[in-house]
Amino acid sequence: MAARIEVIVMTGMSGAGKTVAMQALEDIGFFCVDNLPPALIPKFVEVIQQSGQQKRVALACDLRGGDLFQPLQDTVNQLRQTPGFEVLLVFLDASDVALVRRYKETRRRHPFVDGARLLDGIEAERNALVKVKASADLILDTSDWKPARLKQELASRLLKSPYTLPVHIISFGFKYGIPIDADMVFDVRFLPNPHYVESLRPYTGEDTPVYDYVMQWPATHEFLQRTEELIDFLLPQFTKEGKSQLVIAVGCTGGKHRSVAVSRHILEHLRDKADAYLTHRDSAREG
Repeated sequence: MAARIEVIVMTGMSGAGKTVAMQALEDIGFFCVDNLPPALIPKFVEVIQQSGQQKRVALACDLRGGDLFQPLQDTVNQLRQTPGFEVLLVFLDASDVALVRRYKETRRRHPFVDGARLLDGIEAERNALVKVKASADLILDTSDWKPARLKQELASRLLKSPYTLPVHIISFGFKYGIPIDADMVFDVRFLPNPHYVESLRPYTGEDTPVYDYVMQWPATHEFLQRTEELIDFLLPQFTKEGKSQLVIAVGCTGGKHRSVAVSRHILEHLRDKADAYLTHRDSAREG
């Protein structure tokens, strides 16, 4: 039996945050298409279904499409009756005060303003969207929300399981340079170096003899305890702030022994706490 495809149709008031919402959905794993005319939705989802590559799709539709926007409700209802799809119509709203402030800040032109006041354009759009809003499965008022809050709300309401911040751990050698995408860098060159133990030199920190050697020192235990406590504290803070991913770089001299072993330990610590990945950038450069 083919897996069901989640389809989120995002609409709402201009300036209420559809662009931010689509970026947030993309960050949490949705395939996103902005400003798609509703009449093209059935054909688009048919292609998605045939490809079998996407299980989460988000489509943004708004009144910029003019007459092409009008079939939205009928299209969504038709899609709901199509086997294999789980459809959610999301409407983003905001107060007139918030919308005016945002348009003033961005200096963008409201799509319904053509020689009229901004407030007149907002009122006209609100009236045009009354029926669509009434049929929405989920209405989010973003008046007092920052982008990070909108991302949190979408993740908590739309994901089947709680959102976890993706964490990428990279071991590296300082002699080859610090990874340019690192958010946090830890230097473990203070630990005893297996490179100077002849029997360990050919191996990496992924091999048991080197891993056990690095882990045997009290300094290693204290460093890992303090570092992992810091990461545990920061993860929810970064998630709350709206960070899309966290890159933790752990470096030693050549990136073969100490950094590899320590990175491996941090990965095991994070397995049940985050969507964690591990890359050993330089471990294969020597030997």
